[in-house]
Amino acid sequence: MTTHAQNGSPVLEIERLSKRFKIYNRTADRLIESFSRKPRHRVHAALRDVSFSLGQGEAIGVLGQNGAGKSTLLKLVSGVLLPDAGSIVRRGRIAGLLELGTGFDGKLSGRENIAVNARLIGMTSEEIEQRFDAIVAFSELAEFIDAPLRTYSSGMIMRLGFAVAIHAGPVCFIVDEALAVGDARFQQKCLKRIREFRDAGGSILYVSHDINSVKLLCDRAILLSGGEVVYDGLPEEAAQIYYRLIAGIDSDAPQANRSSPKSYGALRTRVRNVVLSGRFGPAMRFASGEEVTIDLECESDQDVQLSVGILIRDRFGQDVFGTNTALLRKEAHFSAGNGVCCRFSLQLNFAPGKYTVTVALHSDDTHVHDCQHWWDAAATFEIAGFQHVPFSGLCYVPAQFAQYPVRELEQPTLRES
Repeated sequence: MTTHAQNGSPVLEIERLSKRFKIYNRTADRLIESFSRKPRHRVHAALRDVSFSLGQGEAIGVLGQNGAGKSTLLKLVSGVLLPDAGSIVRRGRIAGLLELGTGFDGKLSGRENIAVNARLIGMTSEEIEQRFDAIVAFSELAEFIDAPLRTYSSGMIMRLGFAVAIHAGPVCFIVDEALAVGDARFQQKCLKRIREFRDAGGSILYVSHDINSVKLLCDRAILLSGGEVVYDGLPEEAAQIYYRLIAGIDSDAPQANRSSPKSYGALRTRVRNVVLSGRFGPAMRFASGEEVTIDLECESDQDVQLSVGILIRDRFGQDVFGTNTALLRKEAHFSAGNGVCCRFSLQLNFAPGKYTVTVALHSDDTHVHDCQHWWDAAATFEIAGFQHVPFSGLCYVPAQFAQYPVRELEQPTLRES
């Protein structure tokens, strides 16, 4: 059961929200300040004039570097913190999973913590009683439910917190990086439940450093930097600006193509063209398993050695394969005034569908260091049909099959499919 907002109004409206914190170098400075009446702290503005609204059934991702204000924003929305300025209008019950341990008491048992935490997010005694068994079943902690929470691992605490929040019948579900804790199987279970919640008309505010999950889960993304909203729009565009931030490239940095904000960098060395070729020459359509070359036609204003990279994404924007010369333990040299072609050769062992190729030139194994050129979706191609063995899933992995009597278990005879 989900508690819905009324009259189609946004479930969450945030207007000019600001939050500051006093930072003391020493614990004793707080006491000294109270007696001396002289400031012994500095002020950190975690959020500054943040405004946006979250509609019914909408999923918004919140991106930003460490310290950008993401967790502070979610704590304000959930009521853990109070704002210094601005307003938050909530319509319906909002539940969330923030930092591990928020709202829990280590001295209490898991059973008691369910009751306490559920009360904190607005559930009634009747609702808690009705959903208790479902909460425990989802958390998979029945064996430990009467043990003190202090004996739980961080992954177990995350399980309990998520199970309570998702069964609270919220109109909006907020999720912080706490989902990164725990085993991969349970993370997948949580993400599946979040998708089901969204598909049923629930709203989501989702913070993650996992760009792929934001692209898949969210309709919209907000990018925070220095406590301010620097972008609010499509997740793909937010991701590109985020990549620029982590690479230390500001909005005034040169672009290889002014009409395309997806191409940027110092550009002292740059890619001018990208060409994909198969067995019949340059093409944009290939068979799964076909051998192709990806040629990066480059030019340089400097004598330099750089890492050259490619990144292939599917139609959802998910990274499906990437490599570069640093990872391949190869060297790429460029000289001023001369052009050079950098070629990658590979089998496109991908499922049928449409893909993009992003290319990059940088000084290390990632574009975070000395990004000369990052060109997102520099080329596109399509996989149509299979050249060799058909398969299910995203990519082909060579597989073998064998059948033999149990008594020969130690020496099986393998036959390649």
